[in-house]
Amino acid sequence: MNFPVTPVLTEIDTFARMGFDYLELAMDPPMAHHSVLAGARKAISQALEENGLGLVCHLPTFVSTADLTESIRRASVQEMHQSLAVAADLEAAKVVLHPSMAGGMGAFVMDTVKGYLFDFLSTMVTAAERLGMSICLENMFPRYRIGVEADDFDEIFSTFPSLRMTLDTGHANIDDARGKRLKTLVQRFGSRIDHVHVSDNRGRVDDHLAVGLGTVRFADLVTHLKAAEYDGTMTLEIFDENRQMLVDSRERMKALFLEHSR
Repeated sequence: MNFPVTPVLTEIDTFARMGFDYLELAMDPPMAHHSVLAGARKAISQALEENGLGLVCHLPTFVSTADLTESIRRASVQEMHQSLAVAADLEAAKVVLHPSMAGGMGAFVMDTVKGYLFDFLSTMVTAAERLGMSICLENMFPRYRIGVEADDFDEIFSTFPSLRMTLDTGHANIDDARGKRLKTLVQRFGSRIDHVHVSDNRGRVDDHLAVGLGTVRFADLVTHLKAAEYDGTMTLEIFDENRQMLVDSRERMKALFLEHSR
């Protein structure tokens, strides 16, 4: 995944030289806002093609699609729709989407927040279907209050059958030291998982550490994914200035998958 403070073309060159298969494009400002990407669409598409890289887009993280302030909520939803349209123009294979967060006073009016979430998802699913795109909804950590536990996704997926899932290892590990949440998500939604985010943490905050530096049970994860016959995309969401950590983590994950193939 790119660092949105660095120009996207620079990140493409870096990841290509590191031998990765695709870029997951975090569509956040300042350098990867949808307006910037739209202006550089041809150059980005050409760079991806020349370097043999595929593309997955991660829709904006730092917006508030269930905000209790209507103007903020409407602006956030608009940002999401404009980003989805640019992702389609860039011919992304799929897009990752965070559920709405119950921020501010939202924790005290969860029915209202949940209603806003379902309204938002309805418009996004309709737009994605029109564009011929697949949305992969990501599991979040407890502070979000929605889209955290497997039961949260039961209702969402029954309402929106075309939604797929992004399984985030780091998010599932927060406040769940024994790995029960991660196991349950894979076992219940294995056939719906279409993308995986790999990062480690120590179970308290979303540290985005390299594989093996925290408490995520990656060997168990691979066992569960193999049982679900998962063979989709997997992004290393490791936010370390030392980019060698990405390569090291990739090799660790490869080794685990090879070990479980014997």
